[in-house]
Amino acid sequence: MIILKFVDLFCGCGGFSRGFVEEGFKPLVSVELNEDAAFSYALNFNGQIYEKIKYDEYRLKELKGYVGVYSFKCPFDEESLRWLRELGTLNQTTEKLSPIIINDDIREIHSLDIKKFAKNKKIDVVIGGPPCEGYTGANPKREKNPYNRLYRDDVGRLVLEYIRIVGDLQPKIFVMENVPGIKDVKGEIIKEFRDVGYEDVYFNTLRAEDYGNPSVRRRVFVSNIEICPEKSERKNVIEAIGDLMYKGRDVPNHEFSALPSRFRKKVHKLGWGDAFIYFKGANRRLGNYIRLHPLKLSDTVMGKRFFIHPYEDRLLTVREQARLMSYPDYHLFAGGIRSCYNQIGESVPPILSRVIAEEVKKSL
Repeated sequence: MIILKFVDLFCGCGGFSRGFVEEGFKPLVSVELNEDAAFSYALNFNGQIYEKIKYDEYRLKELKGYVGVYSFKCPFDEESLRWLRELGTLNQTTEKLSPIIINDDIREIHSLDIKKFAKNKKIDVVIGGPPCEGYTGANPKREKNPYNRLYRDDVGRLVLEYIRIVGDLQPKIFVMENVPGIKDVKGEIIKEFRDVGYEDVYFNTLRAEDYGNPSVRRRVFVSNIEICPEKSERKNVIEAIGDLMYKGRDVPNHEFSALPSRFRKKVHKLGWGDAFIYFKGANRRLGNYIRLHPLKLSDTVMGKRFFIHPYEDRLLTVREQARLMSYPDYHLFAGGIRSCYNQIGESVPPILSRVIAEEVKKSL
């Protein structure tokens, strides 16, 4: 059987990779700047983390961290492996993966480094989601001129780094995720991809909730193939998180955190769908500390957005937040609670990633 191989740029905690792995793809190399997210990725896919120390020299990185009450080391010691097996994260599939995670700024990484870590194996697919801050309407500091978002904004320019590496690696298929605002520079992005050898470039707009994700999430997937998966039944909040009300720390990342005392009285009075705080984006007003409606979809999960449980006066746990983004309970998140919220909010829901992987597999 032919095993299809991929590289994940801006891999985060592994949401995009999760769907591809579940469809039988093998990750070779992933790139992530944030240390907690890189640690999460290593835990979930039996990876090793490397950091750059010189122009073309890397070293294996040693990390210690926690997933809730569980302690882990990377590279994995016997205790870490035991916990990973017990939690179901390390299994017959993930044991065989062992990707290299480069924990560094993508602007400092040469494509030859990626090829070297991939041991010059053929790379079929490159996926990844460059940060969306430069393009999202939720960012009040977004450049007014769309052209400047791509070519002048430091974060927005990371899309060009993705295109650079795709051009160097020349995979059969690439899939780049971002917010719908990326379409404001559609012409420029098409030109950039054509300059590195890809004539056909499609902007596929997908809603994660159409594929069973319990939270609203509209995203654009820029690719050299058309991506049109068949839609499935929607899932509401209580269907996603209801059972977790009766479970404790035996579920990883399910530690309860209290609200600040100054918030409690006001939060108690919140009705379903109401927000305690509102903040101004570039073109809209966004709610935060939202009391979720149990029978509806959740609002869009973002890194700095907090949700109140439908029936209890508390923030969602990291695991409940992950359920809103369709993560299985064996997908682990390393770091503090805020860091875990950010990792989840900045990721691709695995349930959406998997239907994309199915479409990619058909094209290959």
